[in-house]
Amino acid sequence: MDLRELVPALNDFASLSLAESWDNVGLLVEPSPPHTVNTLFLTNDLTEEVMEEAVQKKADLILSYHPPIFTPLKRVTWKTWKERLVVRALENRIGIYSPHTAYDAIPHGVNNWLTKGLGACTSVPLHPSTAPNFPAQGTHRVEFCTDNEHLDAVLSKIKDIQEISCLTTLPARVEGEEQTQVNLNCSQKALLEVVALLSQNSLLYHKTEILLLQKPLLPHTGMGRLCTLSDPVSLSDITERIKRHLKLPHIRIAVGMGRTLESPVKKAALCAGSGSSVLKGTEADLYLTGEMSHHDILDAVANGISVILCEHSNTERGFLAELRDVLAIHLQNKINIIVSEKDRDPLQVA
Repeated sequence: MDLRELVPALNDFASLSLAESWDNVGLLVEPSPPHTVNTLFLTNDLTEEVMEEAVQKKADLILSYHPPIFTPLKRVTWKTWKERLVVRALENRIGIYSPHTAYDAIPHGVNNWLTKGLGACTSVPLHPSTAPNFPAQGTHRVEFCTDNEHLDAVLSKIKDIQEISCLTTLPARVEGEEQTQVNLNCSQKALLEVVALLSQNSLLYHKTEILLLQKPLLPHTGMGRLCTLSDPVSLSDITERIKRHLKLPHIRIAVGMGRTLESPVKKAALCAGSGSSVLKGTEADLYLTGEMSHHDILDAVANGISVILCEHSNTERGFLAELRDVLAIHLQNKINIIVSEKDRDPLQVA
């Protein structure tokens, strides 16, 4: 596939609009076109060792879950390892694409894969995503009626206000009088100017309705998951299940106040990667994530919530094998998809 055909297909698999606003997702490095992709190389972290593997395996595009370019680069030299990744990619005509939190949010993404380590359960997002394209523009909708005599003057002043969209008019009958209803979408800033304009005419202002536009929630989509187990099991059993799912010999655990390893777990809140901000304040028997701050762990334990930590990328990397299979179907088996063998969490138990 040509890269310019493949990137939209990857975006269709997981809309980049679902990524967190602070994230850096999408196509990060693009070789000069045309660029044919025969081999797509999957990794959780793009290190120099993984880049060398991608070169050896003749990858044409690297899909790195974590974006290797996050903070802006002021130069591209051989001095730092992240700059060298870009140099190596361009020298070998390898593109780099990163989905990161877009894959966290989708129903068939990283967090959904992590829930499988708990056993049979139902799950809902802790922080649901909202529909990216509805409403199309604006934060508020303003509706008012005016007599036809003043219509042109009012519309002329409204059109001078910035950040107004979807301005429409339609005939209306108010108290037996022929009038015109005006509808518009606007930003929070523009709303103040619209209200100031309309309030100059008390009759006009009294016929005004202001509606807050809220985007609908997307089902099963968003950050983190709150999982309800079909059958409660002990914290000890959950721990063993998670170790098997993540293929880890050891994990870290903090037992909640008043709990033991034999205490039942019915509800588990989880977040792949770093879960402190996503999990904070959630009522559950267990928090499952890669890493949390010391003080957030203390807060959870004091509230009777046990915490399991598996190291950051260990809660993400196992998803790549599943991703390889579902992407092959999504891309109609048009390209070869391989998973890195060198990619691993930097922390080990000594």
